[in-house]
Amino acid sequence: MVSTGVVGILVAGLLVACGGDENSAPARAARAFAAALSAQDVNAAAELTTSPSQASESLGMSFAGMHARRVEAQVTETVEYSDGTGSFSMKAVWTWADDREFETVTNGSVRRLSTGWKVQWEPGLLHTGMPVGGRLQMVRTDATPAPKVRNSADRALMQMQAVNDVVIDPTATKNPQRSVNQLAAALKPIAPLVTARVINDKIVANQGGETVAVTLRNPDMKMLAADPERIAGVSVVKGGMLVMTDRRISTPLVGGLTNYWQALRDATAGWAVQQVAPGKAPVRLGGEQGGPAPDIKTTVDVDEQLLLGESVVEVAQPTTMMSFDARSGAIRGMAQNDAAADKTILADVAYPTGSTLDPVFSALDAQTANDGEATERMHKLGLGLTITVPGVVAPGREASRRSVSEAAFRPQDFTATMITMGTLGVSVARSLAGETSSAAPFLIKNSPAKVSGGSLGAMDREVTRRIAAAMTTTARSGDASDITSAPGLRALVGTNGPQGPGWFIGISEGKVIVIYCEDERSGSAALQVAQKYYRLS
Repeated sequence: MVSTGVVGILVAGLLVACGGDENSAPARAARAFAAALSAQDVNAAAELTTSPSQASESLGMSFAGMHARRVEAQVTETVEYSDGTGSFSMKAVWTWADDREFETVTNGSVRRLSTGWKVQWEPGLLHTGMPVGGRLQMVRTDATPAPKVRNSADRALMQMQAVNDVVIDPTATKNPQRSVNQLAAALKPIAPLVTARVINDKIVANQGGETVAVTLRNPDMKMLAADPERIAGVSVVKGGMLVMTDRRISTPLVGGLTNYWQALRDATAGWAVQQVAPGKAPVRLGGEQGGPAPDIKTTVDVDEQLLLGESVVEVAQPTTMMSFDARSGAIRGMAQNDAAADKTILADVAYPTGSTLDPVFSALDAQTANDGEATERMHKLGLGLTITVPGVVAPGREASRRSVSEAAFRPQDFTATMITMGTLGVSVARSLAGETSSAAPFLIKNSPAKVSGGSLGAMDREVTRRIAAAMTTTARSGDASDITSAPGLRALVGTNGPQGPGWFIGISEGKVIVIYCEDERSGSAALQVAQKYYRLS
């Protein structure tokens, strides 16, 4: 006989059910399995199947790989057969943030065992046609081609290139030091500075785990003395990285530009659900992908950037140098020597100005009636403001910055960033050229700087005239008078005492340069760098 709600026919002596009761034991077993999937409870779902160990492995990997915010599995139809089996259809909807959604419709079966009704485990319950050992995963996808970072001449400054991480795992070799020595020898023709000592230091910093000894481009791999992968414990991981097109260029702007580039990639990233199985290429099952991000057009002048790098390289003191277009405020380049890089000297971190701005404060004193008025006019020149330039700020640095001096006009203990000092130089240059308002620096075209703590704007012409006159005196008969290769030079020079830091701000031939040096004799070092820069220009 057929239970209530089920219609059956007799075929070859067997009763075959053609419908099902939603309260039947097979239906309850299927719904319990779907409920466990919805709860993303791997153990509960696996225990409801005929093969808990296989189900647990596949479900666990799929839930981990899909990392869905929510899963809604629902049994849509069940059929019970007279031979102690049944079948069901199940719809599962996986959802993530941003309304991302992936849906599957699968068919499964249930069996009556001595322990009760169980779902017959098969990978096809996750997706129809899933092979044994298969799993689902949701991955990020990026549009191609990747955007390029372009220089002022609209040529590629930075672009995505294939790279190779040479990785050493000390736990995967019986003689770690021997492997380190062999790896350093293999790398020597292309990376002579990556010595055995350097590799060991990296391993220690990584607490003895897998360590990237060096990252090399594909052409570099051909120049190695030996194949790294033949060294015990060493492997090569292929990937992609945003790198400088011209290897001669080294600039602290790389961090900020990479951050901006990555933000664009993140904004245009897509997603895909894949079926992954051992020994087979991933199969795309669904997802979305928009168009590629636009190229990033910067104001970096390659020749100027190389000149800045050449200018700072010889001094021993930590030295950083920036160049700005005197009319627009466009950042033409930024360079620093190894000593400055080791101390993480940054363009948007405030440092003491010492005597450097004395002519500026004198000009403000002469033209203003009180501190409030002086502060407002100081802001118009860029001082006392926080100026955030897109492409200059590097990842994760915002919280660690030292802030600029407060808005109040207080010459003593004043601090400024290289960005605000550059803004001052540009403001004076613009005033000399007949412009009436100041301008914020920028690095990426059509991405203006954010100014807070006050505002730029209309400048006091008499204040800028007095500052320019003092700068001319410094260049002709003052501390910068030895610089003879800079036509029409106007300069501010100063230090914060014997231990520095020392500053140089120069205006000449349509450019503003800012030099910041630290440690003993930093004022002399700043003048030395300026001298070389103007001699090579």
